[in-house]
Amino acid sequence: MNAPPLLLHRDDETHGVDQYARAVATAVAKLDSAVTYRSAHGLVSSQLAHVHFTDRLWGSTPERAAERFERLAARGPVSVTLHDVPQASDGANGFPRRTECYRRVVAAAAGTVVNSTHEQRLLEVALGSRVQVHVVPLPAQPPQPRPDGWLPTDEVAVLGFYYPGKGHLEVVNAVAAIPSERRPRVVALGCASAGHEQELADLERYAGGLGVEFSSTGFLSPEERLERSRSVAVPIIAHQHVSASGSLTDWLSAGRRPLTVDSAYFREMDAIRPETMHLVRSGELATALQLALLQPESTWLDDGTSTSPSIDEIARAYLSWWAAL
Repeated sequence: MNAPPLLLHRDDETHGVDQYARAVATAVAKLDSAVTYRSAHGLVSSQLAHVHFTDRLWGSTPERAAERFERLAARGPVSVTLHDVPQASDGANGFPRRTECYRRVVAAAAGTVVNSTHEQRLLEVALGSRVQVHVVPLPAQPPQPRPDGWLPTDEVAVLGFYYPGKGHLEVVNAVAAIPSERRPRVVALGCASAGHEQELADLERYAGGLGVEFSSTGFLSPEERLERSRSVAVPIIAHQHVSASGSLTDWLSAGRRPLTVDSAYFREMDAIRPETMHLVRSGELATALQLALLQPESTWLDDGTSTSPSIDEIARAYLSWWAAL
């Protein structure tokens, strides 16, 4: 390939995957002025294009999402970065439907990227065969230092969109184990994913029944998200079924070293970015949280800690990959 592909978005500035597509496109454009970034809607050019795909962004059902991608690929070659790879936790109905959707996307794509080797394994388990993919990790920006004289709010936080399995419930239960006179507030830094608004309200009621104060900020701009990420006492990641985590890289970019419930994905990220998280064994979150509340400064990255790869490094990785297609 002699020129970079058209980089496409889905016209949804509130969706995390579309936000990431825009961030990558902006970084790539800084390295190659020939890059074109535009909406996927109405595209007629047969030039190679690249999109970021999760079925929930591309259609109201997995079937419609796959159909929309296939129509785009029929116009000309399309490479794809997959997000939210199907896994058994999608349920007896959702898992096979999402798996078939992703099978169709991979079959129609000119090339496929995933965000971790863990995602590659999940994809191969779902599809039942080895898949030719390229791994490009999610980026983190160089971390901002802890402010002089930092005083945290009396809050522990989960960052990003709310949906069941994101870890909010586990954090509420961990806080409920703390004596009431020392119990911090739990805050969800972000709004509910579409369709999960009632479950977020149900969680607030559940937390109240345990004597835990729980609230959601609603949608935050990048500037607001950064400010709140740097003010809370303890950042926490407690995903139950993670394939890749933008919440982790957002915490790191804010300079934080979050308590992170152990999983295959986070062990992979810990190997890529050593000393950037506190891995916590399943079942030990409450104990780790109480210790972190006594020393909240431990939830900041040490000076000089590398959070590479950055968005600029990721842009270079994409340009190299496209050149080889």
